[in-house]
Amino acid sequence: MAADKVVETVIVGNYVEMETQGKSKNMKTRLSKFLWHGGSAYDAWFSCASNQVAQVLLTLPYSFSQLGMLSGILFQLFYGLLGSWTAYLISILYVEYRTRKEREKVDFRNHVIQWFEVLDGLLGKHWRNVGLAFNCTFLLFGSVIQLIACASNIYYINDNLDKRTWTYIFGACCATTVFIPSFHNYRIWSFLGLLMTTYTAWYLTIASLLHGQVEGVKHSGPTKMVLYFTGATNILYTFGGHAVTVEIMHAMWKPQKFKAIYLLATLYVLTLTLPSAAAVYWAFGDMLLNHSNAFSLLPRSPFRDMAVILMLIHQFITFGFACTPLYFVWEKAIGLHECKSLCKRAAVRLPVVIPIWFLAIIFPFFGPINSTVGSLLVSFTVYIIPALAHIFTFKSAAARENAVEQPPRCMGRWVGTYVINVLVVVWVLIVGFGFGGWASMINFIHQIDTFGLFTKCYQCPPPLPNNQNVTTAAPPLHHPMNRTHHP
Repeated sequence: MAADKVVETVIVGNYVEMETQGKSKNMKTRLSKFLWHGGSAYDAWFSCASNQVAQVLLTLPYSFSQLGMLSGILFQLFYGLLGSWTAYLISILYVEYRTRKEREKVDFRNHVIQWFEVLDGLLGKHWRNVGLAFNCTFLLFGSVIQLIACASNIYYINDNLDKRTWTYIFGACCATTVFIPSFHNYRIWSFLGLLMTTYTAWYLTIASLLHGQVEGVKHSGPTKMVLYFTGATNILYTFGGHAVTVEIMHAMWKPQKFKAIYLLATLYVLTLTLPSAAAVYWAFGDMLLNHSNAFSLLPRSPFRDMAVILMLIHQFITFGFACTPLYFVWEKAIGLHECKSLCKRAAVRLPVVIPIWFLAIIFPFFGPINSTVGSLLVSFTVYIIPALAHIFTFKSAAARENAVEQPPRCMGRWVGTYVINVLVVVWVLIVGFGFGGWASMINFIHQIDTFGLFTKCYQCPPPLPNNQNVTTAAPPLHHPMNRTHHP
């Protein structure tokens, strides 16, 4: 009991101190705090919700065409709960690690704690190395996906340039995220980002319902196992956005309040993803198998153009979310993480953007790349590793007795938590990584065979005889049995 009191004092004392540091003293700093320096539970909620649903909102109808309506809905609900559970585990491990370090008088005011450091402190260097490899690779490709999505979306407004050229342009734009110091400084961006995705989701829903079903619409999914598990892993990817959970928690003044935030964010996200994906699939059915971007099937209008523009801005924000932890890792590797000069830190961060830019040009496969990243990287980064880490951190009776956070009674305490963690590991390993990896790699390799690496304009329609371009649809593929080749 006495130990619990000491733990509580360490946590609350230090966090209150940090909260006091966040308080402003004049009008200028108050305005700066309001727009720029966030650390409340509300900021964390906006960050989680905004980061969780980005360009994937546009590919979920495509997943529904692979899965069918019922499976699409059920997988969203299931992976939403699964993602919320592992985000909860990550938050518990973060608080455990931070408390242990603060008992040793470690000061984190100029240091951002990251997931691989939590694993290192709790389980040792081998866990750290595995966590670092998976986390960095996932965030790298997460940033790549945002660049690909930018090029894919802007093409539906302006097709005078091919998608590769748009990737060059948006790569330069997204490189400006090097000037954002940390997740504290995403307050206004997270808020605006969520408004943007909310507009886009309801635009997709309302526009599809008003458009009505296309003539002869068919809803034949699921038809192939490859398609079924490819669609399922895209949804796994959708609700696996908590690779930045530790950084978001560290930006909070009271991180112990985070436990239920991700679940609440997921519940809101479901109000966006379920209606929009269901409505677009209802309207266009199997046509979505050849159109991974939902914008490509909706007729051009001012409302669609507005949705495209808002999603472009949001993808810039999400690029920053995915890339900022990579900036931190790079800063720590070269010894400049605690440097107070923003310009110097921004300059040394720039090399991180270059491989992201390059990979987006090599693999411009908007849609299939989501499933591939989901099965091979997300499955381990945010599902399997956190569940296993929680099991091994609290495997001894002493560790469970002295844990800062005890498992909730409604989940069966330690026994119930252990059972859930084992089920998560088994399910994701077999279904997500096993079947999902098999299906996603078949589909991904098919994109390479059909379009080739460095393709100039992925899924762009061929020019009409009169050299006028079609801007309302984008034919080619996505169905693994379709062997049509395009120049």
